[in-house]
Amino acid sequence: MKHRVLVVGGAGYIGSHTVKLLQNQGYEVWVYDNLSMGHKESVSPDCLIVGDLKDKDRLDHAIMIHRIEGVIHFAASAFVGESVTEPAKYYQNNVVNTLSLLEVVRKQGIKKFVFSSTCATYGTPDRVPITEDTPQNPINPYGETKLIVEKVLRDYARAYQIGYAALRYFNASGAAADGSIGEDHSPETHLIPLILETILGKRKEIEIFGTDYPTPDGTCIRDYIHVDDLAQAHILALDILKPGQEIKVNLGIGQGYSVRQVIAATEKVTGKKVKYKESPRRAGDPAELVANPAKAMKELGWKPKYLDIETIIETAWNWHRKHPNGFRN
Repeated sequence: MKHRVLVVGGAGYIGSHTVKLLQNQGYEVWVYDNLSMGHKESVSPDCLIVGDLKDKDRLDHAIMIHRIEGVIHFAASAFVGESVTEPAKYYQNNVVNTLSLLEVVRKQGIKKFVFSSTCATYGTPDRVPITEDTPQNPINPYGETKLIVEKVLRDYARAYQIGYAALRYFNASGAAADGSIGEDHSPETHLIPLILETILGKRKEIEIFGTDYPTPDGTCIRDYIHVDDLAQAHILALDILKPGQEIKVNLGIGQGYSVRQVIAATEKVTGKKVKYKESPRRAGDPAELVANPAKAMKELGWKPKYLDIETIIETAWNWHRKHPNGFRN
């Protein structure tokens, strides 16, 4: 019997891809989302519950009437720069609202909780690739809020037997293979969609922030993981979680690509030149963030399917070309 799952923030980018995969694999799925960042068009209307995490009664009612057995929690504010200028928003949304959700989860006796964490909890790592025992020293409020929730979950697991998985993502990218859903943020801050928007004439140029990093071509290196591979990891974690169990794993492919390499790969996939300008480094951007995903593969039985940047970009290009205005088409 497949679980009955509530996906909180399920109308967002990674959430909607996870919902799609859960439904394809036969789970009973409901989405709880306030649509402040998500898109109602990205999920089926018959599974969408529009609600805010601050509305504990609505949340409690949704979990009770649908007899929810597991929760996957994506709802969060996730712009690093904004977290520095508006920390109050981040502590409220990412920490206080998550505590509200956990209170309902505890009251309803749910023992499976999968949490979207981030490699931003590591801050500037002392070595790469990054393993799970790398010290967690966030350098911005976004990373700090995610680390606080990881600590809360640890304590809830030990006191209340809520089994949890904290999945520390690297750079989520790509779109559903069938082109039905993809990435549509406002504002857009992710590199691949920014490059594709430039190619589509929606932006004048792409900005390369920092060309003097200690990397082979001077630009930042990141580990790009396809959104469907991320989604699959959430489902595997949900399936294996036992009451009180703690899972903390990195989700990346273990291979990094520089900004210049991503631009070159996009030019190859699209057959079009990318206009760019070089700008100074941004504060708080580490030179290199690459995962060691061995623990996730071992503990979850997870194996990413998309292992090269060109294939990932192809899926994103397929979505952006057909939906130049995102879900507003």
